[in-house]
Amino acid sequence: MFDNLLDFDIDVALRNRILQTLLIIFIMWLINKISVRLIYRGDAVELKRQYHWRKVIEYTSFIVGILIIGNLWINNFQSVTTFFGLLSAGIAIALKDIFVNIAGWAFIYLRKPFDVGDRIQIGKVQGDVIDLRLFQFSLLEIGNWVDADQSTGRVIHVPNGKVFMDAQANYSIGFNYIWNEQNIYITLRSDFKKAKAILLEILNEHLKEDLKLAERVFKKAKQDHLIVYKQFTPMIFTKITERGIQLSMRYLCDPKKRRMFEHAITESVLERLDPEDNIRIAYPTSTILLHQDKVHPETNPSKGK
Repeated sequence: MFDNLLDFDIDVALRNRILQTLLIIFIMWLINKISVRLIYRGDAVELKRQYHWRKVIEYTSFIVGILIIGNLWINNFQSVTTFFGLLSAGIAIALKDIFVNIAGWAFIYLRKPFDVGDRIQIGKVQGDVIDLRLFQFSLLEIGNWVDADQSTGRVIHVPNGKVFMDAQANYSIGFNYIWNEQNIYITLRSDFKKAKAILLEILNEHLKEDLKLAERVFKKAKQDHLIVYKQFTPMIFTKITERGIQLSMRYLCDPKKRRMFEHAITESVLERLDPEDNIRIAYPTSTILLHQDKVHPETNPSKGK
């Protein structure tokens, strides 16, 4: 009789713990969802801030939930956590890569070598950062088989530990413009001075609005970083090569608009230089001469007989 009552009490206690566990999970899930909804009520321009707050809430609710549920199921939970703390030193050796990735995650969040939305290159991989997680971050790949740094459509997941091993290039932090160059070749007999004037006019037409914005960004960059350019307006450089006169158009542009600018500038160059009689675009050509096989008796006596 006493044994039956004891079993009944144990079953009730177990059932209560299960119900409490489910209730805690539901409450943490509900808090997480409500918090995210409140965060995303703000201005859509603040997407980065909203993203980071969402991540903080997700990780915090998960950790708090684990601690509460652990305390509910394990007696003397503080001793258990101490045990796991000592055990983690040994596990760190066996699972070094995992802990390196966690350290990389902390480094990315605290030092901020890049953030969500930045265009970066790490090692040989280039892309726009679209997600930051505990063990890896995700890039929307650019380049590779696609020209001019446009998206390939692939998402690449990079371990966070790579920030300690590979060099990183950030297109967006500091002075978020890059220098781009386009080359055009004209013949040696062309009027190169006139060609340079036309090209410079084309660049100023296409880049006028972006140059105003770049000037404001440049002034801010000089205050935050040691970035100094004596000139950030478009320039044309001249060089003699095997193909003729090389005119290099150098200009600042948003890295995400590079292909668009190249396309628009190239079309304008073709349209403006085509009617010019004294400017000719140079390009490599090949000529194949086919001659009829004529045999002269003096060079081949056997054929002359």
